[in-house]
Amino acid sequence: MSAKQERTVEIFEHAPVHKAVFINIIPSVVSMIMVLVYNLADTFFIGQTKDPLMMAAVSLATPAFLFFMAVGMLFGIGGTSLISRMLGQGRDQDARHACSFCFWTGATVGVIGMVVILAAIDPVCSLVGATPATEGYVRQYLQIVSVGVPFLVIGNAFSNIIRAEGKANKAMMGMILGNVANIILDPVMILGFGWNVAGAAVATVIGQILSAGFYIAHFMMGQSSLSIRLRDYRAGGQIATGVLAIGIPASLNSVLMSTSNVLVNKLMTGHGDMAVAGLGVAMKVNMVAVMLLIGVGTGIQPLLGYNFGAGNRKRFMRVLRFSLILAVVLSLVMSVICYLGAGPMVRAFMDDPNVYDFGMQFARTLIISGPVLGVLFVMINTIQSMGAAVPSLLLSISRQGLLYIPVLFLFHAVFGTASTLVLAQPVTDYLSTGLSILLFVIAFRKHFIRRDEVLE
Repeated sequence: MSAKQERTVEIFEHAPVHKAVFINIIPSVVSMIMVLVYNLADTFFIGQTKDPLMMAAVSLATPAFLFFMAVGMLFGIGGTSLISRMLGQGRDQDARHACSFCFWTGATVGVIGMVVILAAIDPVCSLVGATPATEGYVRQYLQIVSVGVPFLVIGNAFSNIIRAEGKANKAMMGMILGNVANIILDPVMILGFGWNVAGAAVATVIGQILSAGFYIAHFMMGQSSLSIRLRDYRAGGQIATGVLAIGIPASLNSVLMSTSNVLVNKLMTGHGDMAVAGLGVAMKVNMVAVMLLIGVGTGIQPLLGYNFGAGNRKRFMRVLRFSLILAVVLSLVMSVICYLGAGPMVRAFMDDPNVYDFGMQFARTLIISGPVLGVLFVMINTIQSMGAAVPSLLLSISRQGLLYIPVLFLFHAVFGTASTLVLAQPVTDYLSTGLSILLFVIAFRKHFIRRDEVLE
């Protein structure tokens, strides 16, 4: 066993639970904070143009961006789940094949996505709900951002996969590199060069290229026990099915999030472009809590996956209990911070009175789900770590689709106000949290307890 593998075993199998959890979640949380800062920087500097239509345009274009993040998540979450379980089972060569599969297949899909957006830009603008006032900005943003789609897919996938072998710090560094570059370039290109929406898009693409380049260099310099070499590419031996079984449900959540954002933006346009801009700002404020809690959930997934693969039920449950307690505490703290700080945070992005009023109201509505989000994200990643494809699929299509979309249209039909459109998300989050706990119990009994009984 190599020194790299010995360190992974030490952290995943033998380190005290609190130490193992923090070693894995701190880099993940820092990475999510950097993603948050990057998103907030984009919104902040676009806000400094004092043009609410630009703010609305970026909000409308975001779902298309989220769709391709979902592609990266398909290979990232699916690959992480499979590779961490393979490593726990001692199948190191299979893990190398799975890693190469995720890289080359993801890159190919990314290139196809870039071509599709550039060739069908008009239908895409119409699909995301661009109005005559915002269409020019939406088109400009999407055309530039599409160039970075292959790098977005690779970066998003490998910021997860590298964590599967215990390299959480490396995963964090790649994300920090791209996001810091984006943050530095935003004011230069948006305000300094006067490129406005185009400047935000160019900065985003450069950041994505740097992140993807960092991860590629990590593998090419022999710093990993995994591989992205073409000669190690394998799709058979249940590699493709293993990645897709968990990756598709995980990515479906992002695809449905993108779809639901399009739907709520389309419904919100009935209340005016200022309401759409206010919703975009409120979502950024809500991300302060959401991204931190997502970091906790994604951080523990490789740790749980490894112990599931190794059949260590006792350590698996100890990690899960500690993570849930930590997630609940952080959820409550972040809910209070976001509720009390909503006013200053909204004003930092856009001081237009109409946008501010909508943004303030919407931000405080969205944070209603804050207290349960930590539990929800821990449960989602726990189910994925066990390779439980059906429960993972059910949860993914429920939170932003099967539950959210009916609630959204019900609230629109019954109440017909802008604020109740936003309230649909917190209501759905509480329903989803209850569902996630139920699905975890079912998955745990099927994939862990019954397996142990058979082995005994």
